[in-house]
Formats: sequence, structure tokens, C-alpha cells
Amino acid sequence: MHRGQFRMRIYEKENFGGQMHEMMDDCDNMMERYRMSECQSCNVMDGHWLMYEQPNYRGKMMYMKPGEYRSMRDMGTSGSTRFNSFRRITDSC
Repeated sequence: MHRGQFRMRIYEKENFGGQMHEMMDDCDNMMERYRMSECQSCNVMDGHWLMYEQPNYRGKMMYMKPGEYRSMRDMGTSGSTRFNSFRRITDSC
């Protein structure tokens, strides 16, 4: 269980391109908060996260541990899978 800081950068395009936002807390709707319709790559710097296909932590989810993820498609997601909400994995999850 991770008890430290949580930090993740999400990118609109593969290979860390396009619009970027740094997150340190949960996000129930990426489109509303960041005006970003897609997340195609990310860099998890601190903590462990769950990424959900739909807003409000619904739909398919993917576990993300610290590391660089240059392409969500390379991780076994279909090209049409979009992530729209993100949650930190804490002891209260």
C-alpha cells in the first residue's frame, strides 16, 4: 500500500504529446475538469492509480503503477478505449 504522495501526468496524445495535465488527486470527469477528450499516454510518478473508461469511476478500468506509458494501445486497450476518470489507490479505496 502506498502512503506517500500521488502524482501522474496525463497526455492527450501518444509519446507524451499534446495537451498535458498533472494530477495529484482523484478526477471523476476528465472532460469537465481539463477539457481533454482523450488520454493516450501517461507518466505515473508517484503512487498507484486506477483509470476508468467512463466518468464517475465506471466502465472498464486499468491499474497503473509508477512508470512511463507511452501508448495506451500498447497496453492491450483497443484504439477506441478512452479513459475519463482516475482514482488513486489508497487504504480507503
